[in-house]
Amino acid sequence: MCKPCLCPQILATSNPARYGILWRRFDEIYAVLDVLLQHHFLSRTSASFSENFYGLKRVGDDGTRAAHLGLRRRQHWRSLFLLALLPYLHTKLEKVLARQRDEDDFSIRLPQSFMQKLYRAFLAAYPFVCMAWDGWVFCQQLLYVFGKTRTHSPLLWLAGVKLSYLTANDIHGLDLKPSGPALSPNQSFGEKFQRLVSTAVGGVAVSLSTSLSIGVFFLQFLEWWYSSENQSTVKSLTSLPTPPPPLHLHSQETSHTHIKVCPLCRKVRNNDTALATSGYVFCYKCIYVYVKANHRCPLTGYPSGLQHLIKIYTPDG
Repeated sequence: MCKPCLCPQILATSNPARYGILWRRFDEIYAVLDVLLQHHFLSRTSASFSENFYGLKRVGDDGTRAAHLGLRRRQHWRSLFLLALLPYLHTKLEKVLARQRDEDDFSIRLPQSFMQKLYRAFLAAYPFVCMAWDGWVFCQQLLYVFGKTRTHSPLLWLAGVKLSYLTANDIHGLDLKPSGPALSPNQSFGEKFQRLVSTAVGGVAVSLSTSLSIGVFFLQFLEWWYSSENQSTVKSLTSLPTPPPPLHLHSQETSHTHIKVCPLCRKVRNNDTALATSGYVFCYKCIYVYVKANHRCPLTGYPSGLQHLIKIYTPDG
């Protein structure tokens, strides 16, 4: 499967002012669209989008419910949470954990409150939780291979369902099932509104499922096109215009003094660090804190990240 984040990244790179929010809020946008897509397929086919693609359906303990009837309410909402919302929460936790690792690598400890200390304690325990989860998944799959359990995934077990193949009656029922609920003049306004919202959500989900098959080739082509350029980081750096030299370098009298001054704190630099996107040199702590908070160069405004910090070592150091 192609990377779904490639298209927003291209738009954000081409026009950060207009499309930058697509990249910054990509996880939330993707989660909302995924909820709509999975909700439609769970309601209509008793399966997720990928499960329906492979001719599978989700059934309860009895396994006799037809696919076109949908899952029971509890099974439906459990499946929706585990399919769409749980991956979103996992992605956000992984990003927070990555930021914590950056702080640990750079050996910077900002002032912390009691809640922040509890927060860091939770992040410290998170890798062990992931290890326990991976062990549970492995054991579940091993038991499924030997026929000791009816599900191969803990997510299916938590949802209270198992996978089964679609039968001929299921396919016939899905073909006869109407694409949207019919409105009746005897219904109340609330029921009509609910049915209209359900129809709109179903239309959005169908559009997403149709566009996925069409967009796979396009996104795969874009992924190949951008991967052929060595490294994306090098390409983004070389595409930026070269910043002009500082004005004080033209003066021999003040160059020796100013060349050692940090542009942020206006003091003699300590632990010199260059920002690769602009070439300017700062104190390490000054530029680390600034880039982490603003994601840009303080002098040129070029988009920058912590990976663009380069430590400078002198021969005598």
